[in-house]
Amino acid sequence: MSNPQPGIFVEGSRSHFFLEYQLLDTVAPALLQQQVGAAIAALRQRDGRGVNIVWAFSADCWQRLDKPQPAGLKPFQPIGQGDKTAPASQRSIFVWVHGDSHSDNFDTALRVTGLLEGIARLELEVNGFVYKDSRDLTGFIDGTENPKEQGRQKVALIPDGEIGAGGSFVLSQQWQHQLKPFHALPEAEQEKVIGRTKADSIELDDEVMPEDSHVSRSDVKLDGVAQKLYRRSVPYGGVRDHGLYFLAFSCELERYDRILASMFGTTDDGVRDRITDFSTPLTGNYWFSPSRDELYSLVAD
Repeated sequence: MSNPQPGIFVEGSRSHFFLEYQLLDTVAPALLQQQVGAAIAALRQRDGRGVNIVWAFSADCWQRLDKPQPAGLKPFQPIGQGDKTAPASQRSIFVWVHGDSHSDNFDTALRVTGLLEGIARLELEVNGFVYKDSRDLTGFIDGTENPKEQGRQKVALIPDGEIGAGGSFVLSQQWQHQLKPFHALPEAEQEKVIGRTKADSIELDDEVMPEDSHVSRSDVKLDGVAQKLYRRSVPYGGVRDHGLYFLAFSCELERYDRILASMFGTTDDGVRDRITDFSTPLTGNYWFSPSRDELYSLVAD
């Protein structure tokens, strides 16, 4: 029976810290295993007690931790053409801290960073928040098509019987919005960019849905099967720099490849998602978030 990290599925948190760490070049595997295990053990009592902590690792880091590689796990690679490209920034360790108390989340994020000091440096810290009624900063509701209840685990978790069962393939990207030109569009044109109505997030009818809308390019099917993801994205930033920290969990890594190819115009039709005219991805990482049991197996006896 799958035993995932519970923080993946805790919804409604008002405050989020997204932390990406890069392993130091000189770290020996034994020290890596020892210190990561010690960090997980030290934070175990905080997890789920007002603060949710989700750990994930790059393919290289998971291998160096001497753990079996789930099928398909790999580093993120750039995709796109010219200035409309999703870049790669593959780092080693990802920690997502979220809950309703920004103070508690801050203390936990600070503690994580201190515990990993000596083996990894913090390369990216993004503070996320809930905007209005779970809307993106564009004003559109985010994650409308997310699975519900038990459907979330079916979409997000590697099935029992496979390597990494109960874990999840994760995609993280920091998207920087250009809100001024987007908000300058009439609302009806904004809706064509997204593919949904702004007020109540109703999908546009087929006869008026543009082929380059975000809905059209991200709603990918393979042999008639929708490539669903469990999205946990939230807005970030302030007045000068803001956007969306995209975070998703999937039972298959290849789903991300297919969706990104569709969004960035590298599929046969060559159509690119129009959202990329108003938002730019700055980072790109693939991670493996192990099951709770496998995560705690890293802790020394």
